Amino acid sequence: MSYSEFSKIDLRVGYVESAERIPGAKKLIKLTVDLGREKRQIIAGLAKWYEPEDLKGKYVVVVANLEPKVMMGYESNGMLLAAGCEKGETPVLLTVEKPVRPGTKIC
Repeated sequence: MSYSEFSKIDLRVGYVESAERIPGAKKLIKLTVDLGREKRQIIAGLAKWYEPEDLKGKYVVVVANLEPKVMMGYESNGMLLAAGCEKGETPVLLTVEKPVRPGTKIC
């Protein structure tokens, strides 16, 4: 991948304001994430490893320019980044070391 291609990915700091399990879903959590100029609903497949209350208040890394995707009837408007996403691994959510203004571009 060239730098030009990589630079098209819009990575932003998001602040998780709320998180809750999606009824009937084993893996999905619905989050409200503050991205500075807007708040977004993001659906994450993390319920097997994280409780919703563990996600609230975290500063996370968000891919902000993905097309919306509907999962179990809920629209997701972004993606949280995690390490360890290979089959059988436990994903570890990528967070920001210190509080940063929500919406700050990651470079």
